[in-house]
Amino acid sequence: MTDRFKLIGEVHLILEQKSSVVLLRRFQTGYEDGNYSLVAGHLDGDEPAKVGMMREAREEAGISVDPSALEFVHLMHRERGDERMALFFRCTSWQGTVHNAEPHKCDDLSWFAYGALPDNLVPYIGHALACVRRGETYSEFAWR
Repeated sequence: MTDRFKLIGEVHLILEQKSSVVLLRRFQTGYEDGNYSLVAGHLDGDEPAKVGMMREAREEAGISVDPSALEFVHLMHRERGDERMALFFRCTSWQGTVHNAEPHKCDDLSWFAYGALPDNLVPYIGHALACVRRGETYSEFAWR
């Protein structure tokens, strides 16, 4: 039997409040350290995307999110040496206080107004946020 091609699945959380979004600055991860990203992570396998998103919200931002509060807003097919499908969910309600729950991987977690996003955004995150703001539900990023 031939091995089939496999994609890496990612989930990203756009936590919004009053035209602002939560971003965290990556720290000691080995990938895009010093740059801001969304609460995000890989799907672990044998978990639906919303369950993975809820897990990442708890692990990284210390909050509980009801699956009905997760609104799918964008799908990105991206390439970075491997191929990935990144699902982006918007969330405007949650339980708990948003805080940096992984200080060993993140040295800042802050709210940023959409009109004042930091210059040091992970490039595909900046692309995705711009797409979401324009209402685009699909994009491709960084193809050779």
